Amino acid sequence: MPARGTELIEIPDRFWTLPQTIEALRARDIGELFLLVQQHTKASQTQIATACGLTQPKISAIVRGTQQVRHLARFETIAEALEMPDSARTLLGLAPRARPHPAAGAQRPRPLSLDRGDGQEEQDPVRRREFVGLAGATMLSAVFSPAADGKLVDSEPLAPVLTGHIATATADQLDNPPDLTALTAAVNRARREYQACRYSELINYLPTLLAQLHAASVALVGDDRLRVHALSADAHHVAAGLLLKLDDQGLAYLAADRSMHAARASEDPIMVGASARIITHTLMRGGHLAAATATASSYAAQLDHDVSPHTPESLSVYGSLLLRGAIAAAAHDNRDAAHELLAEADDAGRRLGADGNLLFTAFGPANAKQHRVNIAVTLGDAGTAVQVARRIDLSTIKVTERKASLLIDTARAFLQWGKHEKAYIVLRAAEQTASEEVTGRPAVHRLVRELITSAPPTVRRDAEQFASQISVSR
Repeated sequence: MPARGTELIEIPDRFWTLPQTIEALRARDIGELFLLVQQHTKASQTQIATACGLTQPKISAIVRGTQQVRHLARFETIAEALEMPDSARTLLGLAPRARPHPAAGAQRPRPLSLDRGDGQEEQDPVRRREFVGLAGATMLSAVFSPAADGKLVDSEPLAPVLTGHIATATADQLDNPPDLTALTAAVNRARREYQACRYSELINYLPTLLAQLHAASVALVGDDRLRVHALSADAHHVAAGLLLKLDDQGLAYLAADRSMHAARASEDPIMVGASARIITHTLMRGGHLAAATATASSYAAQLDHDVSPHTPESLSVYGSLLLRGAIAAAAHDNRDAAHELLAEADDAGRRLGADGNLLFTAFGPANAKQHRVNIAVTLGDAGTAVQVARRIDLSTIKVTERKASLLIDTARAFLQWGKHEKAYIVLRAAEQTASEEVTGRPAVHRLVRELITSAPPTVRRDAEQFASQISVSR
């Protein structure tokens, strides 16, 4: 291998595909990686130190575990020194370089100097702890896989059915009578696709499903019609949520309104409360923050009055509606209202007893804590947001969309706090957790652009590579 002593270490290509190597890279365990390099190349610690521009005692400390590599710049230097292939760099959480090796005899670019970072790491215990603890070892062991195609999902297929400019399926085009079991399964599938962040798949069949539900509501009577109205409220709720993620507020308003109309037609107070959640969200995204807060509060009070005693399902909707109102209040910088609604949601979570996904709310005590992260960063309390996030175990969050949202909120908090390296790492983890939640959302693209604009050069380079991979336009 070329300059800086790396010609003394010959690392075979197969080394980077060994299970032990992959595990060490995923865990970002550089001490274990150095040990594996020694085992497979017979290199000494002095040779590794020379290659990486460090001292032998520093390498020894890393191998023993008394010092750990935390800084992105050091990971970058080690990757450059060992000439890691792109697959290995990606596992380590670095952007791939994908550039040709220098010609024989050519001078290799000098890796970034770490002298300044070393001093900071040794002097500051917070820096030494670095990113360990956001969610325990979960974050550091996350697999940073290559980003998927960053093409944004197109909301246009939903426009004709929401605006009434498409011929709705008639009764003879449906099962005769309409198959309520099949329609229920289709709506549940839509909910699962949404919560799994499979938006490009969801958009393929959601417009047809909405049309079928409308036709069924016309064809059926009695209790069956009420059931179809409830299914339609749920499906339009999904449509509105998807449209908000795609920044299509106009169609989102239409979908949310249709959800509420269908919920009222179902004569089910729990469905009305559920639809009030998406009404609140849509109002908030449109900038109607006071109205959003009032909507959530009033519908929560109405649900609390109409359903007594509460069932687990109604309590889940009630608590999640309070959380939506708290988010709206925080966006309006109404701290008192935000914390009051949060306290009520916490109480609902305690009464429910455990997190679940009843009526696809993902509500429970941990879910309420997760919303505290969003609310704290919205109020500008980045330190509080990160502190709360560190106490949440990602492995306990079963809904992919909620897990990705927590990571994105945490990345926002780190960026707000000026911790650009950590914001970058968490965004990479969010993309690996739910690719389309990162690659397909304009709001997250804006967050990546903000990171690139404000980050120091050592982080900006990797952030720009990541942005390119997910097709973030500049």
